[in-house]
Amino acid sequence: MKFGVLKDIKVGEFRVIATPSEVSTMIDDGHQVLVQKGAGKLAGFSDSSYSDAGAEMIETMEEIYASCDLVAKVKEIEPVEYDLLRENQIIFTCIHPAAHPEEVQALLDKKVIAFTAEDSHRHGSPNCEAAGKQGALMGLESLLSIHGGSGKFVNGLAGAPGIKVLILGGGIVGKAALQVLQSLGAWVTVLDINITTLREIGATYDEKVNTGISSKYNIKQLLHEMDLVINCVKWPKDSKDFLMDRAMVGMMPKGSVIVDISNDYGVIETFRETTHDNPRYVEEGVVHYCVSNIPGAISHSTSIAYAASVLPHFRNIMNLGIKAACIKDGYLRRSLTAYKGYLTHEETSGLQNRPWIKPEDILGITDQALDPAPPATVTRSSNFIKK
Repeated sequence: MKFGVLKDIKVGEFRVIATPSEVSTMIDDGHQVLVQKGAGKLAGFSDSSYSDAGAEMIETMEEIYASCDLVAKVKEIEPVEYDLLRENQIIFTCIHPAAHPEEVQALLDKKVIAFTAEDSHRHGSPNCEAAGKQGALMGLESLLSIHGGSGKFVNGLAGAPGIKVLILGGGIVGKAALQVLQSLGAWVTVLDINITTLREIGATYDEKVNTGISSKYNIKQLLHEMDLVINCVKWPKDSKDFLMDRAMVGMMPKGSVIVDISNDYGVIETFRETTHDNPRYVEEGVVHYCVSNIPGAISHSTSIAYAASVLPHFRNIMNLGIKAACIKDGYLRRSLTAYKGYLTHEETSGLQNRPWIKPEDILGITDQALDPAPPATVTRSSNFIKK
């Protein structure tokens, strides 16, 4: 099989989906790997390092799409790529389909086989860990006076106290942010809806981290003294309520900071997406940092970790075929988004009111011993395609 590594073209994106290490492994499996020139440059991987690993270097994305059976990249398929997609071609990238109806339509129209990478991680995406850790550091940077922040230092100085931080959500992102901030001496509180998660955090940090149940009431009790709020909540995209409304943001001290790592509309009313080129804005006297691809700022480390995590998916698809790979790995199966013109992604069906078919049904594997996997989101849909 021919595997194509694309250079990501999203503004502010510097990661690459496969490093020379993964390329070498796939070639050892007997496959041909084509890499677009410059694909790994901004992540610290030269074209020569890919060539040395056995890859064929290709000038343009047009050539990659035209010749490869499986094409992979980090971020969404951009509009300029829609017409390059080919029927039955396999696409693996972070599609974020529920939020991108035009992209979904292109995948369906082109009758490709598309997997959305963000739903494929059995143990959580390394991008989440990267976003949490680097997002915490971006929050500290945003507190600097030169960025409009309060000018407070994370663990204080002699005679000056350290900062107080509220982390919303105790999943992989929240725990990663906590690891950085607590180690630097910040006074941290974590709110989550899962008591087991809170218990685990308490045990890990010898009860030196405050925990509480996440609710609007509890958040309100804390905001007036918080220097930094980090949002790590995966919010239902069809929710009509805010976890933090504008009035609540206004309760925070002037010069305090919100870092919205989750980047979901609906959690924080004052949120709007920003970029690395212009990452901050001020609402209600609070500095907001809302960059959607924070892991791109640490592209080398994130690329290494992320590429290693998705390599098993590439190998299963190429060595076993789509059906056998989806039988073997339920997390890969649940990430199947489009299959030869059919929508196979439940959340997208529910939020975009599109009919869908379950991956195991379209693949004809319902009678097999399937590796189980929980639903990727809480959104359900019974809007099935009628055969």
